[in-house]
Amino acid sequence: MTDEQRVSDEDGLVARLDVIEEQPLTARADAYAQLHEQLRRTLEGDDEHGRG
Repeated sequence: MTDEQRVSDEDGLVARLDVIEEQPLTARADAYAQLHEQLRRTLEGDDEHGRG
């Protein structure tokens, strides 16, 4: 991963967190859970078409 990709990914994450924080409190938990699952899969090397 290049520095440019890393900055772009970080900007995307920050933007996504901003969107989550603007949601009503009851919706935030689901949004954070989805984000957590996506990050977990990414860190473990899985993707939507990989291991389940």
